[in-house]
Amino acid sequence: MSLWEYANPKKFLATSERVLPFFWVSAGLCLVVGLVWGFFFTPDDFRQGSTVKIIYLHVPSAMMAINAWVMMLLASLIWLIRRHHVSALAARAAAPVGVVMTLIALVTGAIWGQPMWGTWWAWDPRLTSFLILFLFYLGYVALWEAIENPDTAADLTSVLCLVGSVFAVLSRYAVNFWNQGLHQGATLSLDKEENISDVFYFPLLVCIAGFVLLFIALVLYRTGTEIRARRIKALRLRERAAA
Repeated sequence: MSLWEYANPKKFLATSERVLPFFWVSAGLCLVVGLVWGFFFTPDDFRQGSTVKIIYLHVPSAMMAINAWVMMLLASLIWLIRRHHVSALAARAAAPVGVVMTLIALVTGAIWGQPMWGTWWAWDPRLTSFLILFLFYLGYVALWEAIENPDTAADLTSVLCLVGSVFAVLSRYAVNFWNQGLHQGATLSLDKEENISDVFYFPLLVCIAGFVLLFIALVLYRTGTEIRARRIKALRLRERAAA
């Protein structure tokens, strides 16, 4: 079976309808277990106090904000190279989800930063690049809405996605590029000395799994909605042409 079979809208819709219940239920379970475990059954940090528990929202949302853009980049490249409409619609479907994930990361980061840094916002390299990424998300969504021809919109938004990918990379690796930034290093690390304690680590992994599954579910659902909306639009145009 070829992966390209799912570029067929009928095949994609049939498959997504079968797997969506699994992703909805799995995402719900992981989020409930992870958030309850993290917020109510983990101790306060000896330095950050209870503020440390914001990681159960901040870290997964920040990861998904960046990875959502990566997914959009891959889908956009497929559209530019193979001209598969489902890939373009999948990128469009993922963008609003990425907007919400980025907004959650920015807000929760501000909530954490106020008691830790003494300010809600600082022009730290990672924070700044993340804010620019958020603006690229908004521009991407607006560009889709502004252009009537769907193929032209897909072409232009794909180019925008390529440009915005620079800031997705900066958001992920800004701490490594600029050591003088306020933002801490990676919460999850292969280095045991930098990695967070296991008491926070395991519930965080469950939360991350929940966010990943939720993202997949939302993108599958929204992509199906976009396919159906395009079909309805095409039928209406045919009816007008026949009338």
